[in-house]
Amino acid sequence: MSGPIEASATPRVVVGVAGGIAAYKAVGLVRELVNRGAHVTVIPTHSALKFVGLPTWEAISRNEVPLDLFEGVAEVRHVALGQKADLVIVAPATAHQIAQIAAGFAGDLLGTTLLATTAPVLLAPAMHTEMWQNPSVVANMATLVSRGYHVIGPETGALTGGDEGPGRMSEPAAIADYAWTLWGPKPWAGTRFLISAGGTRERIDPVRFLGNRSSGSMGVALARQALRAGAEVTLVASHLDMPPPAGVTLVQAPSVHDVRREMLEHQPSADVVVMAAAVADWIPQQYHEQKITKEDVGEVWQPVFERAPDVLQELSLRATPGQRVIGFAAETSADPQERESRARVKLDKKGCHVLVLNHVDDTVGFGEVETAVTIFSQASPQSLSVEGTKDSIAERLLEVLLDR
Repeated sequence: MSGPIEASATPRVVVGVAGGIAAYKAVGLVRELVNRGAHVTVIPTHSALKFVGLPTWEAISRNEVPLDLFEGVAEVRHVALGQKADLVIVAPATAHQIAQIAAGFAGDLLGTTLLATTAPVLLAPAMHTEMWQNPSVVANMATLVSRGYHVIGPETGALTGGDEGPGRMSEPAAIADYAWTLWGPKPWAGTRFLISAGGTRERIDPVRFLGNRSSGSMGVALARQALRAGAEVTLVASHLDMPPPAGVTLVQAPSVHDVRREMLEHQPSADVVVMAAAVADWIPQQYHEQKITKEDVGEVWQPVFERAPDVLQELSLRATPGQRVIGFAAETSADPQERESRARVKLDKKGCHVLVLNHVDDTVGFGEVETAVTIFSQASPQSLSVEGTKDSIAERLLEVLLDR
């Protein structure tokens, strides 16, 4: 419980499910973990099975679900699951379950697993507001935090029975994001990352803007992998299509001028600066306070745009000794040699240490899709091509930065 441990390439995760209505959300958590490559064993309490049945847990986890303390006695299952785990998550962690953990009760398989594990334990509380604020629950949570347990949530929102307030279990993706930071080696521990993500929008009038198709998924993946590797992450976000990873310091930056201001402000305290956001190259010369009508412009509309500031180039010029600046370049040419030639010119012109070339078109590069990038570095004449998910590419990029 004291902190991250050395883990296998495939994390072994135990998900304990207590008996609360939020157990239905734990199904989504298990799916999320499996999709990220984890080997998941679900340990539901008998009360949890009244909310979600055994076949569902086995189908979603793709593993047998152990239930009874006296099953698998020969393999000492009541402690083996905890001993082998890289991470244990309890979601939902009900008031009753929290009290049992704090008291060290071991009357069921989940209880013995929690006592036997030395892996990080993440609790995702879920209960009604009055229960969450009850002095007994408050004291039990304080005890568990003092012992090194990790906690995410609860959130404020709609609860069962029409109630609303703090006590809602965090969303599965947020729990998985947090969990992913708790296992494995931490090569970037003590390092501060500044990452931009998303696509800027340059306002023309109150209803129109000049934008792009960037979803922010690459920058979010980089933030997620940097957190997992032990780094502190500030994420400068422009209109993300997905929630940011739990654990980042989030800064909203809707336009290119906002991105420039926030990146330059946070740059001095960063060790690694990543410009993954798709910022505008051109911005409207004039903002119209009122909506532009057809009558205002006639049959042909010719708005005037001016060149936007080159944020990546400015960050590179302001880089301090030892600080690394990484840029991204999206190219649409179908000719690989032309794309590479343009990327090398940009690497020299922008002055960044590393440039990641991303091939994009109508069907490639945007959103949560398989992606192909080429990594260019000032430190090496050799480029490196990487294909896969945004997360796998982000993980590989961090490895390259560490090597170089």
